[in-house]
Amino acid sequence: MLTIKYQRFLLSVLSGILLVLSFPSTGSLFFIGFFSLVPLLLVEHSILVNKYRSGKVFIHAYLSFFIYNVGTTWWIYNASPGGAYLAFLLNSFLMASSFYIYHLFKKKLNIKFSLVYLIIAWLGFEYLHYHWELSWPWLTLGNIFSIAPQIIQWYEYTGVLGGSLWLLMVNFLIFKSLVELKNNKSKLNSLVYQKLVPIILLILIPVLFSLYKYYTYEEKKDPVEVALIQPNIDPYNEKFVTNSEDQVEKMIKKSESIITSKTKFVLFPETAISSSVQENYIDNNPSIELIQNFLTKKPSIHVLTGAATFSVFRKKITNAARQIPNSNEFIEFYNSSLAIDQSNIDIVHKSKLVLGVEKVPFISWLPFLEELSINNGGTSGTLGQEKVPKVISSAHGKYAPVVCYESIYGEFVGQQVRSGAELIFIITNDGWWKDTPGYKQHNSFASIRAIENRRSVARCANTGTSSFVNQRGDMIKKSSWWIEDGLIESLNKNSYLTIYSQYGDLVYSLISYVLLVLIIYVLILAPIRKLVKKIKPSEEGLN
Repeated sequence: MLTIKYQRFLLSVLSGILLVLSFPSTGSLFFIGFFSLVPLLLVEHSILVNKYRSGKVFIHAYLSFFIYNVGTTWWIYNASPGGAYLAFLLNSFLMASSFYIYHLFKKKLNIKFSLVYLIIAWLGFEYLHYHWELSWPWLTLGNIFSIAPQIIQWYEYTGVLGGSLWLLMVNFLIFKSLVELKNNKSKLNSLVYQKLVPIILLILIPVLFSLYKYYTYEEKKDPVEVALIQPNIDPYNEKFVTNSEDQVEKMIKKSESIITSKTKFVLFPETAISSSVQENYIDNNPSIELIQNFLTKKPSIHVLTGAATFSVFRKKITNAARQIPNSNEFIEFYNSSLAIDQSNIDIVHKSKLVLGVEKVPFISWLPFLEELSINNGGTSGTLGQEKVPKVISSAHGKYAPVVCYESIYGEFVGQQVRSGAELIFIITNDGWWKDTPGYKQHNSFASIRAIENRRSVARCANTGTSSFVNQRGDMIKKSSWWIEDGLIESLNKNSYLTIYSQYGDLVYSLISYVLLVLIIYVLILAPIRKLVKKIKPSEEGLN
């Protein structure tokens, strides 16, 4: 089976292309995801049964996942060429390694449990990829369904990784059916019945259950009116080089033109206040004063805005703090959410930082990397961050302030909801990626967060897409790319906790532990046992 090399490479390329076509905005044919991994699984099976060296599995998997990474996230290049190369090469390596580990489990352990090994290897990888220094979970397989909220209402129980599990199981059953069909041609009718029916049921049961949930779900009526201001400021040539107060004034004028007597929240995008705000003297900042003056005329309104902020300390409180030249003081920079009303300003720092742009990995263990990054000009260094997810309380309810990249972390947002958030407010600046699939993909992921937590989402972007999402994950209103706009909508608050909001990725964390145990056994303990067995007969012969 597949003894000719070029056939295996063609199938590897095919898997990569199918994954690209299934992903939002690079094809959006999400149903292709159900068989996108089948060609690669056939390649792995061929290498196993023909007893080729295991390294070939890694090579073919790397090819598939490299195509997947480049084909879906090529737009990263617009913001950071170096970051794009790192994401393509490293993320493809990690995905290929996970598939290679699945192959090793099959080879070294009982092959009857192949599906279990695939689930453990892949879901363990996806979970761990959320929780380490080089985290980049944009291409989590469950994200493929973000544009089809009608069929993933059960994410409120499983989270997005439940979608990954779904895809893995369907792909594996199709693969097994093809293998058995080839090996048992005379039993075609029985195989169709035995294999095709379970595959259809595995797809249909979650879909039908989801459709039932979708059409019967009713939001509890607890409305609050929210306004989103999309200023459409060029992040490359305007945002960080023109006067910050002029930009804030522009957003305030747009707010005044669309708000009503019922409006309770006004959202400005990520780093809407682009000049650095010193937190120690935040009340004296001109941009903050403009917003406070606006609120004196609209006292019932609560403003959430993004801001570039910093604090000065007398000692180095974290690895992100840097000594001020010719001074005994230290400065730490943040990407922050500022919650402003008439009487108070709350500050929440971004927790999930973008690799290379907002953080240098592993500086806790290798502090010299921070200095190298600054000296070489590759990055501005690591920003300070919140240690735990935070929520903001206002006179109109509690909400989760989510900044840009944080919105792809389901468990992170779930923790905010568990802490009392009744709404999810996302502020972002996707203009760095230009008019590409990037901002569209990012916007679609908001639907998953809405379903997982049954929370309405207001998503405010510097430029398209700003949007409102209801608790079923429907995009009920959205803006277009590269226009100045303001949107207003009444959203229902919700205090009910879904299963996922309560427990997050607990099951997947357990799977990740199983993965690590199996890796230790297969790569370390089993070879040691084998070596000991070889040594013992030799010793007995000598005796």
